[in-house]
Amino acid sequence: MEQHVLRGDVLRTGERLVVACSGGPDSVALAAVLAAIAPHLELQLSIAHVNHGVRTSAWQDECVAMRVAASLGLALDVAAPKPEGHDEAMLRTVRYESLVEIARRRGASAVATAHHAEDQTETVLLALFRGSGPDGLGGMTARRELVPGVALVRPLLRIAAEDLRYYCHVSGLPYAIDPTNEDAAMRRNAVREALASLRPAFPGLDEAVARAAELVASERAGTDRAVLRRRVRDLLRDEASLSDVDFAHVEAAARTMELGGSGRFHMKKGVTLRIETGRRNEP
Repeated sequence: MEQHVLRGDVLRTGERLVVACSGGPDSVALAAVLAAIAPHLELQLSIAHVNHGVRTSAWQDECVAMRVAASLGLALDVAAPKPEGHDEAMLRTVRYESLVEIARRRGASAVATAHHAEDQTETVLLALFRGSGPDGLGGMTARRELVPGVALVRPLLRIAAEDLRYYCHVSGLPYAIDPTNEDAAMRRNAVREALASLRPAFPGLDEAVARAAELVASERAGTDRAVLRRRVRDLLRDEASLSDVDFAHVEAAARTMELGGSGRFHMKKGVTLRIETGRRNEP
């Protein structure tokens, strides 16, 4: 998992990060993973926990965050804001305000949250059900500006929740379970329950949605990768027999071109694309 995050190109070498830790398995795993890779990227970490105090189990969550911070040898900041309402949107707004305040006090350039692959799937589907356009269907971005001077980073967007729980188990890390996750009256939880019944029939569901969201977001932003991806597609589209080339092969070729690399790519049986120094040659 550490290698996945390192390859994700979301974190910046030498930056100071505030890691949001709710006490749940996802955020506990995030804190541990970032602590493990911190020496490689020269990261300066601290942990932040926001206790809204709206549940009796909230104090259990805070205790878990304290124990995790102590076991990782990281400083912990606890915020106890008093939100005017208890609806999820209000709590989220207050939570991010608290995290930004902590980040500024710590001199941090980013706040890291533990949104994972299933969260991304739920976000994209909720946007679709609301009738959102391409911006909503692009889902959550791995890194964006939260407020001027403070970024929001999500290093785990392509990692499954099950893998995060397993990481906690094998690492002997404590975590708490949020009972509100079982409240089907909340729209996100209703979507979560429906997706749970679909995953056995569609085992690649979350990966496919994450890939689609990433494609939509990169096309909207007009990134270099998106331009190169279109170039590869256009080259393949010239030959009708190549129209069914798997996305993974297209993406690998586009990434190599983006990095100015070279290599041979087996696009499908009998078809090889050769790239030299980021420029396409005839197969």
